[in-house]
Amino acid sequence: MMDAIFDYCVRILVFLAGQTGLRYKEINIWIFVILWPFLTLGSLLLVIFQRRRIQILEAAFKEG
Repeated sequence: MMDAIFDYCVRILVFLAGQTGLRYKEINIWIFVILWPFLTLGSLLLVIFQRRRIQILEAAFKEG
């Protein structure tokens, strides 16, 4: 099962490499070194922002 998933992911990366003109290793770097951490950090910041917003709204609701 894991081999099939891995092979499928490799095929996707090879396809993306062909479509973008980048090499397989370059696609890997863009996805797993640049894009993935950026999205993870963005998600974390969004969660922090939303929690603060909820706390502000809950405090306003309790006062009113």
